[in-house]
Amino acid sequence: MEKLSYKTLENVGYDGYLLKDAKEKVLQFGEGNFLRAFVDYWFDLANEKADWNGKCCLVQPIAPGLAEMINEQDGLYTLHLRGSVNGEKVDDKRIISSVSRCLNPYQEEGFNEMMKVAASDDLEIIVSNTTEAGIHYDPSCQFEDKPAASFPGKLTQVLYHRYKNNKPGILMLACELIDNNGKELLKCVNQYIEQWNLEEGFKKYVNEECTFCGSLVDRIVPGRIRDPQEVARLEEENHYADPLTDVGEVFGLWVIEGDEKLNDVLPFKKAGLIDKVFVTPDTSPYKKRKVRILNGAHTGFVLGAYLAGQNIVRDCMHDEVIKGFMNKMLYDEVIPTLTLDKNDLLNFAKAVSDRFNNPFVDHELMSISLNSTSKWKARVMPSFLGYIDEHHALPKCITTSFAFYIQFYRGYELTDAGLIAKRPAGNTYTISDDRDILEFYYNHKDDSVKDLVHAVCTNTSFWGQDLTQIEGFEKAVVQTLTEIEEKGTYEVMKECL
Repeated sequence: MEKLSYKTLENVGYDGYLLKDAKEKVLQFGEGNFLRAFVDYWFDLANEKADWNGKCCLVQPIAPGLAEMINEQDGLYTLHLRGSVNGEKVDDKRIISSVSRCLNPYQEEGFNEMMKVAASDDLEIIVSNTTEAGIHYDPSCQFEDKPAASFPGKLTQVLYHRYKNNKPGILMLACELIDNNGKELLKCVNQYIEQWNLEEGFKKYVNEECTFCGSLVDRIVPGRIRDPQEVARLEEENHYADPLTDVGEVFGLWVIEGDEKLNDVLPFKKAGLIDKVFVTPDTSPYKKRKVRILNGAHTGFVLGAYLAGQNIVRDCMHDEVIKGFMNKMLYDEVIPTLTLDKNDLLNFAKAVSDRFNNPFVDHELMSISLNSTSKWKARVMPSFLGYIDEHHALPKCITTSFAFYIQFYRGYELTDAGLIAKRPAGNTYTISDDRDILEFYYNHKDDSVKDLVHAVCTNTSFWGQDLTQIEGFEKAVVQTLTEIEEKGTYEVMKECL
C-alpha cells in the first residue's frame, strides 16, 4: 500500500483540509509525537481557520530522528485525538499539513538548510520541546561545532546567523516541561554568548529584539498505535499507510506567557482558539491549577483506589464511591484554595473527569504511584495547607489521602527493585521511590499505627516541616489508618462522602 503523501491523497480522492505550499514561518526543534500532536496541530488549525498560510520546518534535536520518514511523506501524517467529552467517546481524525519538512542538522546539508531557514525573511517563530533535559548548558559545546550538541547551543548558532544577516528578532516559544522554561533557555543562550565571546551587539539583539516566552503545555500523547490489527484496519479505511500516525487525547491547552501584543504574531486568537491557546502575563496560576487539580487528583485517590482493588484510572471513574471521593476532594478542598476564576476552575475539574475516563488509554494506577512521597508534597500538600489557612480545620479527604499514602507504603521486604507490599486481596506489588524513603518504611514495618504515623509526620526530609505541629492532624491520620486496617480503603472513602 502507498505511503501517505500529497500524491497518494490525490490518487485516493481525499477531500479534507490540506495546505500544500506555504511560507516556513516556524522553525521547530523537536519532531516527536508530542509536538506533532500539539504544536503542529494548533498551527494546522490556524491555517484552516485564520488563513495563516504558514508551515513548520522541523529540526531533529538529536542524531537519531524521524527526518527521513517525515520527508518521505511530504511532512504529512495522520493525527487521532481520542478520548471522552461529556461522557461520550470521541475519535477525531485529521491529516496534519502544517509541516513542510524535517532537517537533520547532524548532516552537512541539514545543518546548512537550518541556517538558511534561520536567515529567512519568512521566519517569525521558533518552537522547542527537547524533553526536560533539553534546556541545559553544556560547556563542551563550541561555536564552530556543526551543530552544537546541546539545544541551547544550536539555538545560539541559529540566532547568531540570523543576527549576522540583519534579520529582525524572533518569538521563541519553549514547551519543555520545566519551570520557567523560556527564562531558563534564555539564560543558557546568554552563557554561550559569554563562553564564545560573541559581540555585545548580538547579546543586545537576543535580549532586546528577540522575545523568549515560557509556556505551559497540557495534552497526554500516547503516540503511535501499537495494535497491528488496528493499524491494518486504518490502512484499509484510509487507502494509505502511515507509519507516522500519532495519537493524543482530545483535551489540549497551551498557555503562553507574554504581552497581549504577541497575538499580532501568533495566529491563534484570530483562529478562534482563545480558550485552547492563549497569551497571559503570568502562567503560574494555570500551572498551579494543573498541578493541584489534575495531578493532585491522581495522587489523592489512586493509592487508596489501588488498595481497594482497582488497577486502571478509567475504571475508577465508573465507581461512584471512588469518583465521589475524588470530586469531593477537588470541589470542596482543592478548588477553594486556588485564585483563578471559579467557573474556569470548575470547567477544568470537569474536563479532568473526562480525561480520566478516556476509553482509549489504560492508565495504570501503579504507574501513577511512582515516587508518591515527593508527589504528595508537591501536588497535594499546598492544597492541604491552603485549606487549613482559610478554614482553620483539616480537609477530610486530603487528610484521608495521606493515610492512604502511608498504608500503600507499608511494605515488608526490601529488594533491588523496590519495597514489596501486599494488597488486601493477597497479591503483592512493588513500591518505587527514592531508596532512602523505601528504607525508612522498611525500618518502620513493625511499628504500631500510632508509632508509624508519628515517624512519617515528623520526617522533615519528606515534607519540609513537622506535620505533627498541625493541630489535630496526627491524631486524625492515626484514626483513619486504624479504620483502613479494620474496614479497608473503599469503606473509608465511602465514609468521607
